[in-house]
Amino acid sequence: MTLDLVYFAWVRERIGVAGERVDTGAQTVAELVAELSAREARYAAAFADLSALRCAVDQELADFDAPLAGAREVAFFPPMTGG
Repeated sequence: MTLDLVYFAWVRERIGVAGERVDTGAQTVAELVAELSAREARYAAAFADLSALRCAVDQELADFDAPLAGAREVAFFPPMTGG
């Protein structure tokens, strides 16, 4: 499947792009992260600590075990804070 990926804040800075389109066989967000981390060191650095990351599938907050079937977009970002 083809997914649009969007990166925010320090995730974008570590990877070096704001977004990209990828072809993946991943069934869950966690599998997608594993695929991306295996690509290059910059992805591995961005996804090294999943406890410091949040994700959204088609603009809805999701867990890393969320399924990707039918998804069009996955976003990665640091935890949100109030204020």
